[in-house]
Amino acid sequence: MACFLVPTAEAIVVTIVTKAVKAKEKESETRRVDSDSDTFDLKAKLPFSRKLSWLTNMLWGGAALLAFEHVWHGEVVPWFPFLTAASDPTDTAAMLHEMSTVGVGMAILVTAVWGCMLAVSHAAEKKALKAPASQTAEN
Repeated sequence: MACFLVPTAEAIVVTIVTKAVKAKEKESETRRVDSDSDTFDLKAKLPFSRKLSWLTNMLWGGAALLAFEHVWHGEVVPWFPFLTAASDPTDTAAMLHEMSTVGVGMAILVTAVWGCMLAVSHAAEKKALKAPASQTAEN
């Protein structure tokens, strides 16, 4: 009914946070003094804003697919109140229950998958930092 609204709300929040983090990274980057170790470190590690953008893209993509599916089944309409379940109090209770169970579950699952992606990324960054200079030059 309206489970796509929960990942959409999370996507909006994460998009705002990503923009703020990106601006802060840009500001700190201009203050940084260049040295050989800093340059290597920057190349080996992805900025956190980039990692947050992965979550943003996953959430927006999933929410868009879910919204399309709900439009396809006639649960979302182009006239007020937009959600067919919002017109009847009994259906509204079912819609809120679906949002609190299915919607929250999907948002948590997407965020957990992103967390696994962060773990893999962290391991790859750690491996790249430990690799001798000759190996990184070959790659």
